[in-house]
Amino acid sequence: MFKRASDTLMSAFALVALAPLLALIAAIVWAETGFPVLFAQERVGLDFRRFRILKFRTMAVKSGGPAVTVAGDPRVTPVGRILRRTKLDELPQLWNVLCGHMSLVGPRPEIPQYVELFKRRYQRVLTVRPGITDMASIHFRNEEEVLSRSADPLNEYTERILPAKLDLAEEYTNTHTILGDVSILLRTAAAIVRHQ
Repeated sequence: MFKRASDTLMSAFALVALAPLLALIAAIVWAETGFPVLFAQERVGLDFRRFRILKFRTMAVKSGGPAVTVAGDPRVTPVGRILRRTKLDELPQLWNVLCGHMSLVGPRPEIPQYVELFKRRYQRVLTVRPGITDMASIHFRNEEEVLSRSADPLNEYTERILPAKLDLAEEYTNTHTILGDVSILLRTAAAIVRHQ
């Protein structure tokens, strides 16, 4: 209950405080490639409830292709590359936190097809709300670069990266604390700054 209250207050405050920045990013995305400025994708959340995660759009409109993104992916726009590198594309998820779909810290939510592949493991992981950031977000900060070096990025993701993320998610589910969440938030901020 304390965590949910904290998430609600902090996300509401952040949305108000960051409103000018959010508006500026939306205007830049619109100026580059038009509407829509937001990208919504179905993810699986707490107790396997599905929801639409929000991000600033970083790819060309109506771009298809594989579910994973590699470094140098031609679908990603020039502005989109900057947003992805700085993680500013994730800011609209503060709305998901305010609505109760997500938490500030928690296992990153996956798309349904990958949850089905590891459904037994997700039965434990999805007993907590997914988050904007977690230890996997820090450990796999360079995920797109790793995938770009693989001959089969989809296989690399499902066979190596996602199982490793689930190891970290299960550890978080079993041991998470408020102080631990604060530490993850600080480490996430440090990782973003360090990789600029």
